[in-house]
Amino acid sequence: MSDRTDQILRRAAIALASLPETNPRLEAELLLTLATGWSRASLLAWPERELAPRDAAVFDDLLARRLDGEPIAYLRGRQGFWTLDLRVTPATLIPRPETELLVETALVRLAADAPLRIADLGTGSGAIAAALASERPGWQLIATDRSASALAVAHDNFRALHLDRVSVLHANWLAAFAPDSLDAILANPPYIAGDDPHLQRGDLRFEPRPALTPEGDGLDAIRVIARDARRCLRSGGLLMVEHGYDQGAAVRAIFRDAGLQRIETRRDLAGQDRITLGDDGSVKSSD
Repeated sequence: MSDRTDQILRRAAIALASLPETNPRLEAELLLTLATGWSRASLLAWPERELAPRDAAVFDDLLARRLDGEPIAYLRGRQGFWTLDLRVTPATLIPRPETELLVETALVRLAADAPLRIADLGTGSGAIAAALASERPGWQLIATDRSASALAVAHDNFRALHLDRVSVLHANWLAAFAPDSLDAILANPPYIAGDDPHLQRGDLRFEPRPALTPEGDGLDAIRVIARDARRCLRSGGLLMVEHGYDQGAAVRAIFRDAGLQRIETRRDLAGQDRITLGDDGSVKSSD
């Protein structure tokens, strides 16, 4: 006789409690829904239900992979971001709540009713571009990545969400953009230093290293983006990048050296420096 669902969930939650920064019961339920196709509501409604042997084997495999550190988002193939549910794969970073600050700031700082042309550099799963397009259907979003595999995931997400004004571009940062062609540039670039021990821990072990770190001090991607931003931005155009909690001062200096103006760093909900923004220093005409 197989164990009851509630017994299986209880044992799995105890095992998952050994992982850092996790919700053991929630993850146990999510893994069981993956293995069985049941909803979470049904798990609660029928705790006495028993698993078929095949489902039990699938669940045991998923639990072992999660206990080895494989991110729950990759096991599910989905991750929530903003108001959206996005497909993710090991070719893309897992979208994180901190990155929503880029979206929030863009929605406040940029004209809602203007036909703006905006680039999301290093789009990965397409999270930033998708969130902006879902809120501002009049904006034209160009999602770029140098990874063709990541771009394929982003394209799938845009299509599934019916975001017809988002296009994808296989490109490295701003190299493919013409002068004075963008009203805003947003990026969550790789910014972890190459020797940071966190790269060998937790979820980061499973995420694509080039999307996490440019090696060195972690700032080279931001240097390249800032260097080319003024060439690509139209009059009054805005650059916004995400960065590490301890990189605010360094990123502001990079922006200043690139000739950007009105530079500021904003903090996330944890009170940590998270994004820095600046503009090209000119003022848009009223034409």
